[in-house]
Amino acid sequence: MMELVIISVLFLGVLLLLYALGVPIAIAMGVTSIVVMLSPYGGGGINYGVISKQLLYGLNSFTLLAIPFYLLLGRLMNRIGMTERIFTLANAMVGQFRGGIAHVNVVASMIFSGMSGLAVADAAGLGRVEYASMRDHGYDKDVSLGVTGSSAIIGPIIPPSVPAIIYAVLADISIGQLFLAGIVPGLLLGLALMATVFVIVRRKGYGPSNQFAFDALWTAFKEAFAALLAPVIIIGGILSGVFTATEAGAIAVIYVLAVGLFVYDELTFEGIVAEMRDGMVETFSLTFIIAAAALYGFVALRLQLPILMAEGITGITEDPTLILFLLVGLLLVVGTFMETIAAISILVPVLLPVLQIANIDPLHFGIVMITTLMLGLLTPPFGVILFVLEKVTDAKLEEVIRAVVPYYVPIFLIIALIVLVPEIATYMPVNLVG
Repeated sequence: MMELVIISVLFLGVLLLLYALGVPIAIAMGVTSIVVMLSPYGGGGINYGVISKQLLYGLNSFTLLAIPFYLLLGRLMNRIGMTERIFTLANAMVGQFRGGIAHVNVVASMIFSGMSGLAVADAAGLGRVEYASMRDHGYDKDVSLGVTGSSAIIGPIIPPSVPAIIYAVLADISIGQLFLAGIVPGLLLGLALMATVFVIVRRKGYGPSNQFAFDALWTAFKEAFAALLAPVIIIGGILSGVFTATEAGAIAVIYVLAVGLFVYDELTFEGIVAEMRDGMVETFSLTFIIAAAALYGFVALRLQLPILMAEGITGITEDPTLILFLLVGLLLVVGTFMETIAAISILVPVLLPVLQIANIDPLHFGIVMITTLMLGLLTPPFGVILFVLEKVTDAKLEEVIRAVVPYYVPIFLIIALIVLVPEIATYMPVNLVG
């Protein structure tokens, strides 16, 4: 046990120190790997051939091509106004219920999540529209912030999902299956948030935002129809076996380009170039992290850290459910100070042996991990969504933090439900694509 503590302090302590000092996570992982190699536990010092090979082959994966496609897809859909059309459709669907515009907020995020793949994209793009609309309908600032922030985390759970792609690559499982595994948990999370909204708006006495009108619903549906086809193309193509999840991203980008140019007529050549440029920057940042994570994971194996950690956890209990709850606790702590992609890149190579020994399905754990880390986006001190909402609204950071706290409860409950009932995540991928 003492050896595990010493190695963990060396392996994680240097990384966390650098991260706390503001060093970019990819560079922090690379520096930590070199420091460990130079330590007495490093197994022979620095090997430049090993470093270059891990950095190179860590990115040598066809499935990683999905990342730039889905990043560009979300950016293009924001550019051509699909965000507003989706919000209008959601308003026509559920705006007639008590607290209607708050429910619209959640439903719009559930629909938009099938397109952006990133919670931050939802908070920055759709969040501005949702918050302003709730305030215009007379909702308190805390309710508007809480619903907007909590609903944004649905994005990376319902496919397509950039964190899911990265997890699938590192865990060596099917991206398509992991996409399908997120559908039911994402919908359940949306329903749990809507139930919470119902309780809050009933207590505060908010009424509906509009009267139901079939004509308005039909008009909104026609306007948003092209946007709704994007996730249908992605999921339908994967389920039918016509194309892989990576190919689905490329096809969806071509589809959205066609819609923006010929249907909405809101996309210009300059706009395409701007989104491709920004998407390339985001892609480079993510792939740099993945390359550094490959080296970091190799050093972890050299230290036998995964084996030591697996022995440490299984020494406490061998029950898979209890082990999952222990890992959830670890992820909740990590999520409070580390960005989602960084946490996945660091922890997946380390935790895989634990999953194997405990006979935990990596597909099931992938959804548990992503959902749990999403909560970290709403928790101080480094919750990214908190900072995004501060920028796109008129609220102070302290107000945002206080507003999202009540919504931790339904998120916790859904995480626990997924842990206790694995079929919530595994039924669709196992039975629909085998």
